[in-house]
Amino acid sequence: MKIKASVILPTYNEAGNIVKLVEEIRHELALKRIPSEIIVVDDDSSDQTGVLAQKYFSKIPEVRVIIRKKERGLATAIRTGIEVAVGEVIVAMDTDFNHEPKLVPGLIEKCKRYDFVIGSRYIKGGGMANKTREILSYFFNILVRIIIGSPVRDNLSGFFAIRRSELDKLPLDKIFFGYGDYFIRLIYLAKKQGNTFTELPSFYKDREYGASKSQFLKMFLDYFQSALDIRFGKL
Repeated sequence: MKIKASVILPTYNEAGNIVKLVEEIRHELALKRIPSEIIVVDDDSSDQTGVLAQKYFSKIPEVRVIIRKKERGLATAIRTGIEVAVGEVIVAMDTDFNHEPKLVPGLIEKCKRYDFVIGSRYIKGGGMANKTREILSYFFNILVRIIIGSPVRDNLSGFFAIRRSELDKLPLDKIFFGYGDYFIRLIYLAKKQGNTFTELPSFYKDREYGASKSQFLKMFLDYFQSALDIRFGKL
């Protein structure tokens, strides 16, 4: 049985990646004959990422591009994509090739058996090229797991597939704000809802184009605060 998937790509200044990324995702999904749409949500990038995607994919109806003129932020961009998506499975991933396109079909296929599937760096076969970040993230993940009682190893991944039927039951306004900390809230509330989870190995390569938008100290502080908010009943 084939299930239709919607792949959401939140972008900001990824002009050097976006066309190649979309093409590779389309290729991988076509190999597995998975019906799909790809939704690019661009925050009005100064390098014209959204405009480039619109022009390049203008004659390909299964690729949709949204350019947001007012709203900004990773979490709300994913929320925007969810609101227009029509797939039975929702996939979200980064646009800097940290999240490999070849893994997308596997995430989708696993949603036949599980509600929530995560691309994980911290199971066998996963990891990061940047070993310093890998070690810091690994120990921070342990802390987050303890604080919120998470059922998964990688609570900072942001590379996931979830059944639309389960996502629609969740309070999206309480989840999709801020930056990557939305993922901690999503996991916690999905677990509370009784969702089933599994993880697939994901290896993060070094970025080939552009610069990371992550400010790591601020990011970890925000993520830690989000975990504490959950622990002390503020979610």
